[in-house]
Amino acid sequence: MTARRARVRSHVGGARTPRSQRGPSGGHPAPPTTAAAARILCISGPNLQLLGTREPDVYGRTTLAEIHARLERRATALGVEIEARQSNHEGTIVDWIGESRAAGIHGLIINPGAYTHTSIALLDALTAVGLPCIEVHLSNPEAREPFRHQSHIARACVGRVAGFGADSYELALEGLVRVLARGRSHA
Repeated sequence: MTARRARVRSHVGGARTPRSQRGPSGGHPAPPTTAAAARILCISGPNLQLLGTREPDVYGRTTLAEIHARLERRATALGVEIEARQSNHEGTIVDWIGESRAAGIHGLIINPGAYTHTSIALLDALTAVGLPCIEVHLSNPEAREPFRHQSHIARACVGRVAGFGADSYELALEGLVRVLARGRSHA
């Protein structure tokens, strides 16, 4: 199988994908017949645009742009397409999740940041679209403050990768590609 060129469209601060780049309006994407056909959306939540300078002892010195570039290279090697976005706004993230199936997305990677522990809206959106999703965190929430131990979105995800710093995103991508190749969803 030959690898297709991965595309990473990095959207920071709530920018949306232009309509001309979205999937068929109103229709659902056909499931990928192979992992090579997969289109993946990676969403990063609040304050992740500050990576590289924000609490480097906890989150490392790698910027979100560097993480997106690493995802692009890994996606290319895996033969999948990836689009990476970031927003500090819960409603924007909910919109992106809700639009993902109609846009031809086959799987999601999400680092909801602090919304992990507070957002039922993200849980509802992930459950509603029913796409396989991997929850990702740079740090290990279980090793941090007690309020970070609960993930409201975990029940809508097929798995979680946490505690590996910037590598967490690539590990999540590899796991999601395997899930898609097996045709497994969160249910």
